[in-house]
Amino acid sequence: MKVLFMGTPDFAAGILSSICEKSHHEVVCVITQPDRPKGRSKALVACPVKEYAENHGISVIQPAKIKQEEEVEKLRKIDADIFVVAAFGQILSKEILDIPRYGCINVHASLLPEYRGAAPIQWAIADGKKVTGVTIQQMNEGVDTGDIISNVEVAISDDETGESLFDRLMIASEDLIVKTLDMIEKGEAEYTPQDESRATYAKILKKEMGLIDFSKSAEEIERTIRAFTPWPGGYTYLDGKMIKILHCMVSDESSDKRPGEICSVNKDDITVACGSGCLVITDILPEGKKAMSVHDWMLGRKVACGEIFGR
Repeated sequence: MKVLFMGTPDFAAGILSSICEKSHHEVVCVITQPDRPKGRSKALVACPVKEYAENHGISVIQPAKIKQEEEVEKLRKIDADIFVVAAFGQILSKEILDIPRYGCINVHASLLPEYRGAAPIQWAIADGKKVTGVTIQQMNEGVDTGDIISNVEVAISDDETGESLFDRLMIASEDLIVKTLDMIEKGEAEYTPQDESRATYAKILKKEMGLIDFSKSAEEIERTIRAFTPWPGGYTYLDGKMIKILHCMVSDESSDKRPGEICSVNKDDITVACGSGCLVITDILPEGKKAMSVHDWMLGRKVACGEIFGR
């Protein structure tokens, strides 16, 4: 089949490369987001999908708003049998969904109908799920509400971060998209409506969500810090300065101290009281400095029991 691919980040670039390198299907065009300014220089930087496409001689279109009529007309003129969408970042109109012969399919990083929406990888970890996966669905006008064509399960390890799970789900997606395109082409695909009673939503991540609420349990805080790695991370404040917690563990100890209060200080870590349980912090990123161990941090700053993390 002739494929028009829509996507933007690394996750999508891996899927694009799999279609190009592991299948007999032809990617005839790539649609991706406009280049964005990055860094202090604010120089425009191409996204991973655009980089891959240009390196492999695939034409690229970067619409600011895909639903504008002139952009829809461009899509109509492209000779494609199916549109494959993966973390594109814009909503497709019914006009677009109806263009290709086989419709539009979407690669989503959860086991739908769980975790529809923008950040399924992070919220699966934060919520303490043991299993997640990848689903390919036939797109409709809703957000991740289309019929399920295929899926694959991926276990979530006890030390999983958002970054590590992202990588493993990308690999799972690469194999699944090839198998699914083959099934659609052969007429062997089955389309299963989603069970709306099981639907959940993974809200978009915002920087302020990384602010640690020590009134929550140590287990919940530790999961959230892992889930939000690398962004927005889990952070707090001490003496008015932000400290990002890079690595921590749930302690077997309990404490009657106030949430956020440092209840013990050791050579290599500090233990902080939470709403229930305690958190042992071993690696941090202090404001204006590089990442370091708590041991190295305490060489330059005296830390005492009774100090309280928070604003």
